[in-house]
Amino acid sequence: MNLLVQALPIAAPTVGWAAHAIVLVRRLRTARTDPLTGLMCRDEFTSRARRAVKHPDAAVLLLDLNGFKQINDTHGHAVGDRVIAAVGRRLDAWCRERGGFAARLGGDEYTAVVRLAPDADLDGELTYGLSARLSAPLDTGAVTLSPRASIGLCRVGRRPGAGLSDLLRGADEAMYTAKRLGLHWRPAGPVDVYPTANGRRAGRPGTHLTLLPTTRRRAS
Repeated sequence: MNLLVQALPIAAPTVGWAAHAIVLVRRLRTARTDPLTGLMCRDEFTSRARRAVKHPDAAVLLLDLNGFKQINDTHGHAVGDRVIAAVGRRLDAWCRERGGFAARLGGDEYTAVVRLAPDADLDGELTYGLSARLSAPLDTGAVTLSPRASIGLCRVGRRPGAGLSDLLRGADEAMYTAKRLGLHWRPAGPVDVYPTANGRRAGRPGTHLTLLPTTRRRAS
């Protein structure tokens, strides 16, 4: 009994430090992940993606949901949140199967880095793979919906030596083109088509603007 009493002053601080460490880890994890989807936040994604795109088979994706405002306006924000969360889970699962990871940039916009072999069937991967998975019927509890996204893809192999910022920019252009043409997805070319300013494509009527998760850029 005396030994137990003597040990209490030592054990109590140890238990307290352990509990505090657990709290700190949870806070750090929360800061690095989006609370709605569980995906990485912008800063965490940028840190990992800069390393990941050094692999020759890496590919950067940008996704934007189609008609999401109408979902919110028609069914309410609670249903919209369920759609955002479900798309995040589906995207995350698809990316993990391809050695990659995903993030939510904000709103109904997502980004990801995956590895695709040089001879990969891209239409099979993106039209019949990712796009089909994202648009599978989703029971939100109030209504069943089929979320649809426009996807832009920029492969490292098409832009050797390009950094994350340039790859994101290429994927962004490709995503906008897919949305404008009503396609499931679109690949980026070896060079950009439109000029950008401060990380955004130069504004033109109807242009979809995307703020890239990188530092501010000068107009090119």
